[in-house]
Amino acid sequence: MNDIAVNNKVKGLRLNNKIKVGKIAVTIGLLTFGLVMILPFIWMISTSMKYEVDVFTFPIQWIPTKFRIIENYKEVWFGDAPFALYYFNSIKVTVITTFFSLLISSMAAFAFSKLNFPGRDKIFVLIIATMIIPDQVTLIPRFLYFKWLHLFDTHLCLIISMLFSQSSIFFITQFMKSLPAELSDSAKVDGAGTLRTFLNIMLPLSKPAIATMAIVKFIWSWNDYQNVLIFITNAKLFTIQIGVRMFTDRYGSFYSLIMAASVSAIIPLFIVFAIGQKYIIEGLTAGSVKG
Repeated sequence: MNDIAVNNKVKGLRLNNKIKVGKIAVTIGLLTFGLVMILPFIWMISTSMKYEVDVFTFPIQWIPTKFRIIENYKEVWFGDAPFALYYFNSIKVTVITTFFSLLISSMAAFAFSKLNFPGRDKIFVLIIATMIIPDQVTLIPRFLYFKWLHLFDTHLCLIISMLFSQSSIFFITQFMKSLPAELSDSAKVDGAGTLRTFLNIMLPLSKPAIATMAIVKFIWSWNDYQNVLIFITNAKLFTIQIGVRMFTDRYGSFYSLIMAASVSAIIPLFIVFAIGQKYIIEGLTAGSVKG
């Protein structure tokens, strides 16, 4: 019996050692993969602080020996290209789009998850089915639609183009379905109407899912290039993505300035993600569990 117990203990120790070695190997692999993915961003930030002659020195100077931070970023923000205007346009379009898109999506999600009306499930399936339609297919109809409504070459057409989000509706709906039905039922018993139930109960409880989709929608809207390229011709209405492209055309041979413009363009994305990353994790894990 003692020999059997010793053998079982030895096998258990070997199994634990194998598991630990496996975890260490996976961790090292993930760290290596993460480092490879982040190296281009590190090079971009480093290049934005260099003199032009030091950009392509070999071996690469990850930390510049001579810094040119103020001059590079001053040229980007206060040079010939109206970079600040592009920035303001992007903030305006992105914030308005994100707010109203999440408002519409959360209202639709509440209807599909907590209200009973004829054809509810069929309408929901139809909306989700439109996710298979590429945006490029609707470019010409949208172009004609905006021309007919005299919205072409305005920020409003950009906002309308990105206002409806099937993925947000689907994600928030699944999250709200995981919330106990007793919550909305008790609100009805207490005399709360549909709007009050949505605003005071379902909306606060769905904060993780809504915050998650707000971050995704913000990043998607901020990085939008196609709609601006097609629907905007007035240079004063260009957003940051077109602005960076125009800046690249003007300063194509000055990589330090291009990288400074690129770093400036992605700063809001880093800020938004840093603030809301906990909501992404909480929303993804909570939305996957059905109560």
